[in-house]
Amino acid sequence: MPPDIASLDEFELAGKRVLVRLDINSPLDPVSGEIVNDNRIDRSLPTIRDLADAGARVVILAHQGDALDYQNFASLSQHAGKLADKLSRPVSFIDDCAGPAARARIAALENGEILLLENIRIYSEEMTTFESTVKLTPAEMTSTYLVRHLAPLFDLYVNDAFAAAHRRAPSLLAFQEVLPSAGGRLLIEELEMLERVSGTPARPCVFVLGGLKISDAFAMLERALTDQTADLVLTSGVTGEIMLMAAGHELGPVVDGFISDRGLDAFLPTARRLLELFPDAILMPDDVAVERNGDRCEVPVAGLPVDQLIIDIGSQTISRYEEIIGQAATVFVNGPPGVYESSAGAEGTARLWSAVAATPGLTVIGGGDTVGSAARFIDLSLIDYVSTAGGALIRYLSGQPLPLLDAMERRT
Repeated sequence: MPPDIASLDEFELAGKRVLVRLDINSPLDPVSGEIVNDNRIDRSLPTIRDLADAGARVVILAHQGDALDYQNFASLSQHAGKLADKLSRPVSFIDDCAGPAARARIAALENGEILLLENIRIYSEEMTTFESTVKLTPAEMTSTYLVRHLAPLFDLYVNDAFAAAHRRAPSLLAFQEVLPSAGGRLLIEELEMLERVSGTPARPCVFVLGGLKISDAFAMLERALTDQTADLVLTSGVTGEIMLMAAGHELGPVVDGFISDRGLDAFLPTARRLLELFPDAILMPDDVAVERNGDRCEVPVAGLPVDQLIIDIGSQTISRYEEIIGQAATVFVNGPPGVYESSAGAEGTARLWSAVAATPGLTVIGGGDTVGSAARFIDLSLIDYVSTAGGALIRYLSGQPLPLLDAMERRT
């Protein structure tokens, strides 16, 4: 069951000071530092627009930076410019977050005005290392500098950062302890769409799982089959290779080395167990592709092992998967089937994305690698729903708890 989270429509917003936590963390050009993909900014616009149009005094909290904290760390000043351009209204920015200057600026806001505060990762309590070592509860987080200094200034806390739902930071979990709280438009939209995939999907429901992150794939695969969410799981990429190995196929010393060097052979017992439990629901490649002298060469599974890395699924597998996708009522995709950056390994990814784009069924995709590969071969507008989340999406579909959703649950 999806969590019971209050929506913006349940609150009187005119004249209220509203603190909004967004996830507008965006990829930056490594040389210029400029934003190169503003999809998450685009997806945050409905919440900000609705709040401002309702006459709220809107203050935005957000972060910029990767898990290593200072990798892609940058000021949010250019994010403010992007927001202003896309909203066609002023968005003020201040290079302070919870200090005296920021608090004074917040106090001076007029109805309908929007203020973006500086990158919250200027505070140690918002850094990944703090999260992983100190491990505060949400109640304990109310004593952090950020929450102590900002919470008294606001009437409502709104969270629209589903992509960060798996993180444990004060800006995500603590304000709900001391302020009325609501989910933003994107947060509610993400949950409603994922419920259509994992809760009550239209049948047949097909999961297409590939890529290199097989811990993600196996977590989703097991949950989807155990809960009878997915009728079929089409495996490819390293996930497909592990399944072939679990079924007793010898792939070759190069592939074996690739798998063992990364510790991925640890998933073989799980793969064998799942194949025993769900032999008709898990589909494996019938043929694979390798690269020989720069050319794509396809090998049937009966022709394995090979002396090269497997770079893609073969044409027979692609055709079978295309047919299944075309007949599905619900399709969820995570992970590309091959090394699509290489011309020799791109056919599976290109053709499967074309099949997903063409199917009349509901299509949902998520994860950075997944979305990036799709954008390379198709117009993303042909996909019914592109999730902004990666890790949070995986955890939700794997049945793992998400700290943000627990914190946002309506309190009676």
